[in-house]
Formats: sequence, structure tokens, C-alpha cells
Amino acid sequence: MNILAFGPNGSGKGTQGAIVHKKYHIPHIESGAIFREHIGGGTELGKKAKEYIERGDLVPDDITIPMMIERLQKDDCKEGWLLDGFPRSKDQAITLANNLKDAGIELDYVIEIVLDRQISKERIMGRRLCVNDNNHPNHIAFDAIKPVEKDGKLVCRVCGGELKTRADDQDEGAIDKRHNIYYDEQTGTMAAVNYFKQAGGPK
Repeated sequence: MNILAFGPNGSGKGTQGAIVHKKYHIPHIESGAIFREHIGGGTELGKKAKEYIERGDLVPDDITIPMMIERLQKDDCKEGWLLDGFPRSKDQAITLANNLKDAGIELDYVIEIVLDRQISKERIMGRRLCVNDNNHPNHIAFDAIKPVEKDGKLVCRVCGGELKTRADDQDEGAIDKRHNIYYDEQTGTMAAVNYFKQAGGPK
């Protein structure tokens, strides 16, 4: 079972990915983690990607797509995978779909998590990330997943680990920019979502 997951920041893709991983025993793959793995490992693709990232430029598709395909062909993906955070544009969606086909990888489901922008912003600003596992849900405003207090500070409700906050999660301007990119139906992620809807492909 091969799945693409779409949704704005704060929509719960990571939480749902962890549930899918536990239930179906397939890896939940975050596109950002693939970049970090290549850059940290000093691979040729990673070195090229690092040059763009350090300049503040988007990594071009001829580097990004091979990274994604290579990851999806690893042994732990033989029974399926869930990929989130990619593709982020219509062009990337088309290129990814073609490369998956060429690699003999069938895409079974495309999932879109729909969430109001204001609710998404509130979720982002209140979430706290566990240093041990980003998929441990912690949120200062939701009683069901509220961090616990230990020795005068808040710690992860799941494992007791230290919690951190992403700097751009507290910057409303940065959040709005991320949302604008996601919801743009011409050049943003919604263009990729609409491509799969209009193509009549996997649902």
C-alpha cells in the first residue's frame, strides 16, 4: 500500500503517519528527513542539495526526485510506504508520478487532510516537539495531548523527553507564508493535490 499524504502544517500528517505505520507496518517518510539523511551522509545528491539550501534556494527537481525515488525503493518500502511533504507543486507531482511509473512503483492512495487556516495556525503555535520523537503529540492547548509538568518544566506526555519549539512555529508571518505556499492552486501544493484529483488517479 503506497500512499501520498497532503495537508497544511498542523493538519496532523505526522500523527496520522505514525498511526498508519503502527497499524500497517509501513514506513512513514517525511521529505525533510530524506534531505537531512543525504546531507548528513555526505552523498553526492546531498552535497548538491546542501549548496542550494545554504543559498536559501529551492532544491531543483532533478536532485529532489531521485532522492525520493531512491528512498521509496529501499527494502523497508517493499510492503508499502506513506510519503508526506512532497510533491509541493504540479510540476513535481507530474514528475514524481512519471518516475514512480518508470520505477514500477504503483501509487495506491492520495490522501488530503483538509483544515481551516486559522485552526491550522492555532495548532502550529501551540504544538511542542519531543526531542526523542517528533511523532509524540504534545500541545499546550489540548487537554488530551497536553505536556506534563516535571521538576517545574513541561515534558513530553508520552516519554518524558525534553520539548522544543520551532522558531518559525511562533512567527505568524512565517506561518502565513507557509500557508500561502500550500494553498496556492497555481504554483503551490494545492496545484499538486488538484493534479491528482483531475488526473483521475488513485484516491
